[in-house]
Amino acid sequence: MAGRFEILKDNDETYRFRLTAADGTVVAESPTFRHLEGVIAGIKAVRENAATGLVVDRSTAARRAA
Repeated sequence: MAGRFEILKDNDETYRFRLTAADGTVVAESPTFRHLEGVIAGIKAVRENAATGLVVDRSTAARRAA
């Protein structure tokens, strides 16, 4: 089973989405959006960009190795 996007509505009438792995682990959570359309656009953007995104390691270990 693949991961999934969950759309959540907060008490202050804002929306956000959460990306969860197949085992239920939360992988990412979005900032809040004022409208449902914004959440849907955010999910589409993550879907489109995640597969082609570059990995940039800014951790301390990576800087020491350089």
